[in-house]
Amino acid sequence: MTNGIDDIPAPLSPLDPRETAGYRLLARLGEGGMGTVYLSHTRGGQPVAFKVIRQEYGQDPDFRRRFEQEVRAARRVQGYHLVPVVDHDTTGPLPWIASAFVPALTLADALTAYGPLPLPAVFQLVGCAARALGSIHAAEVVHRDLKPANILLGSTGPYVIDFGIARAADTTQLTHSGGVIGTPQYMSPEQALGEPVTAAADVFSLGLIAAVAATGRHPYGEGGGTTLAVRIANTERTPPDLSAYPQPLRPLLERTLAADPSARITTDELAALSEAAAGRPLSSFDDWLPTPLMERIARREAAAARPPEPTPTATDGHWSTQPTATAPPRPATPPTPPPPHPARQTRPALLAGTTALAVALTAVVTWTLAGPEDGADDTRADHKPATGTSTPATSPSPPPSSHRAAYTPVFENKPFTLRAPSFNTGTHVDLDAPKSFPDGKIGQAAGMELTYQDWGDADLRFLTPTGRSSGTTPEECRAGVDTDTLPASIPEKDLKQGGPLAKNTILCTVTTDNNLAMLRITDVQPHTTGGASSDMPDYVTTLTLWKIAE
Repeated sequence: MTNGIDDIPAPLSPLDPRETAGYRLLARLGEGGMGTVYLSHTRGGQPVAFKVIRQEYGQDPDFRRRFEQEVRAARRVQGYHLVPVVDHDTTGPLPWIASAFVPALTLADALTAYGPLPLPAVFQLVGCAARALGSIHAAEVVHRDLKPANILLGSTGPYVIDFGIARAADTTQLTHSGGVIGTPQYMSPEQALGEPVTAAADVFSLGLIAAVAATGRHPYGEGGGTTLAVRIANTERTPPDLSAYPQPLRPLLERTLAADPSARITTDELAALSEAAAGRPLSSFDDWLPTPLMERIARREAAAARPPEPTPTATDGHWSTQPTATAPPRPATPPTPPPPHPARQTRPALLAGTTALAVALTAVVTWTLAGPEDGADDTRADHKPATGTSTPATSPSPPPSSHRAAYTPVFENKPFTLRAPSFNTGTHVDLDAPKSFPDGKIGQAAGMELTYQDWGDADLRFLTPTGRSSGTTPEECRAGVDTDTLPASIPEKDLKQGGPLAKNTILCTVTTDNNLAMLRITDVQPHTTGGASSDMPDYVTTLTLWKIAE
């Protein structure tokens, strides 16, 4: 991933747009085969990677159709360790997509610069990635291209990315030429053979990633992508020799790299195995990576907090507002030398993946798609979908908020209890009123900030980006929205286990009426009244609302 000079986003050039679809573009994050990616923010202050698709794709009706299909499929995904899409448009002159911005490092870049990871970090990475895959598969989506370049390493853990738009472009090109979508050296046997793939294919790919991340060695030996793909395709006759791998890693490799897809470990089992082997909870990320890597990630976070000033246009010194998808790339900048005493370099051949078996459209900045229910209307990230589905807010901790606003109290410390929903219903909550609407149905949450639902995907779902605050002032509350954003939904099993919503947790969000709401949890109680069909708890809270004057 190239973000300008070292870890600093590059300033906008005179030919770059300054605003598109209401998004103010702050800096250039990168440029790849599919388009240009810019740093921007939603109205609520959430940093986003805003990608403008190249004109040649935008003029291809087949690409637009596939792009829309992939986005809608990916927006069914909800879960941890996934970077959500917060907005997109496939109908305008140039398609674009905005996803939560992660100032992180890809696993591919980390392995190249710093060498293999310690085993505990590998187990934690695999366990979190397995949970992410579980969420993807629950939405009936298969990633198909899991590789080190599609896993981000951040200060708040790893993130699985890029299972939507790249495939839309790949499929558009392969429609006429035929071929296999994916990266050869990280394919499953059935994928390399061109056979139908299931969720088990992603598990196989994750096993290959674990082996490379831990040792820098591919289980199928050395060689180019095509060579390795041929060996993978023949796994049933010639399985990989795993004897040279560290003993603690072998059970994981044996259970993920089975030739028969039905014999492979499930994502839930893989997450549990990885957590036990890591020796720490998968959700604990204090110093989870080696110090040089954590310092590199911290530099990226700091640089993203201070985007460079744009370059004025040559004509009048003012900013151009016309979007362009064909601006010439800037001259390449010399790479910054790696930190002193880096670990052994991982072989680049294992991390590239550009061969005859794959049509790879490599983006300079990595990002992914995930979000509300399939079929939701296109919406800005700071507005609620009319269907009542959520606008995701899964994002690792971005830099402190730069918002400067005046806050006028509307009401303070108003008692508010959120009770567990009844079977096959949802309790929708309007924090501006404030009011809860029990026994609600799907599609009735317009204008709400959250819904506590007991449908097939029972969870507590945040419909506006919601974060945890470290204090009770409006400034601390607003900073919590921007710097400690929670996932878009917290599943039932995590709520029953306590999860991130313990007593004294302070939740904050910018509401649909553009007010700042603070929900302080004063008690978490078992649900005791009739009607609820699960063990999800009741939350006793106090609610404070401020009017925002920017």
